[in-house]
Amino acid sequence: MNRKHLHSLMRNPKLLLVGLLSARPFAWIPDSWYLKVNYRCRTGLSLNLENPRRFNEKLQWLKLHDRQPIYTTCVDKYAVRAHVGRIIGEEYLIPIYGVWDSVDEIDFAKLPEKCVLKCTHDSGGVAIIDKNTDKAALKKKLRKWLSHDYYIRGREWPYKDVKHRVICEKFMQNAASEGLTDYKFFCFHGEPKLLIVCTERTEMGPKVTFMDMDWEKLPFERHYPASDVPIKKPANFELMIQLSKKLAAGFPFVRVDLYEIRAKVYFGELTLYPGGGFEEFKPDEWDEKLGALIDISKVKRTD
Repeated sequence: MNRKHLHSLMRNPKLLLVGLLSARPFAWIPDSWYLKVNYRCRTGLSLNLENPRRFNEKLQWLKLHDRQPIYTTCVDKYAVRAHVGRIIGEEYLIPIYGVWDSVDEIDFAKLPEKCVLKCTHDSGGVAIIDKNTDKAALKKKLRKWLSHDYYIRGREWPYKDVKHRVICEKFMQNAASEGLTDYKFFCFHGEPKLLIVCTERTEMGPKVTFMDMDWEKLPFERHYPASDVPIKKPANFELMIQLSKKLAAGFPFVRVDLYEIRAKVYFGELTLYPGGGFEEFKPDEWDEKLGALIDISKVKRTD
C-alpha cells in the first residue's frame, strides 16, 4: 500500500468496506446496489439515481443506463488507437512497439532502452523502464496488473469485456523536463466546456487545476489540489479544442486527454467516468454546476 492509499484510508476508514466489496467473490452484487454503497462510503452522500443532479451522481447513472458497445473500445488502451486514428488521424497517436497477451511473450531485449509499459484494461498500471530496471520485479508487477479486474472496483461496465494485455509505448518527453503535462478536456454532449491541467506529480498525486475555455483558472478543486504556479497555455490549445470536439461527438460526457510534446499534440485516452464518479468538489456547489451540463433526458437508455 503506497502513501496515497494509506492517507485515504486514514481520512475515511469506510474505504475498507469498499475494498472488501470490490473483491472478486462479491462480483455478484448488483451494480446499482454496489454503487450506492460505494458512493455513500466515499462521499458521505446518498446516491440519487432517480433524479440525479450532481456530476458524480450522473456519472453513476451513465454507468447503469448508457451502455453503448463502442465504450468498451474507447477504454481499451490498444483498441482505442484504431478508433482515434479513424476520427482525427494516426499522426496524433503515440508510437507503440508491441502488444502482448501475457508477460512471457515480451522480448525485453528487443525493446528500446527507455519505453513505457502499461496494461490495456485498467487505470494506473504504467511502468517506465530503462536499462536499470529490474526485469524480474517488473514481470511480477505486470502479472499482478494483468490479473486485476478493473470493472469490479467501480462497476465501470465498459471494462468488463476489455481483453487483458500489455502495450509498450514510446517514452515521450519535452526538452525542458521528463514530466509531461496532461490536458484533460471535460466534454458535455460533444462540446468541451472546461479542462483540467495535471502538473507537479508526486507520490501523493498531481496538482490538478481546472481552467475554462478562455484559459482562466476556475475557482474550485476536485479531490486534488490546484497548482499555485501560473500555467502557460499550450501553443496548440485551439487545435486541442477541435480534436476534443471530434472525439467527444456522440457522448453525453467524456473526458478527452491530450498532451503537447515538443510542439505537437498527442492523444492520451478517453475517460468516461473520471475518478469513478466518487471524487469530491471544493466548494461542493461545483458538483451540481458540472452536473447541470449533462442532460440525461437526451441519453437513449440501453438498460
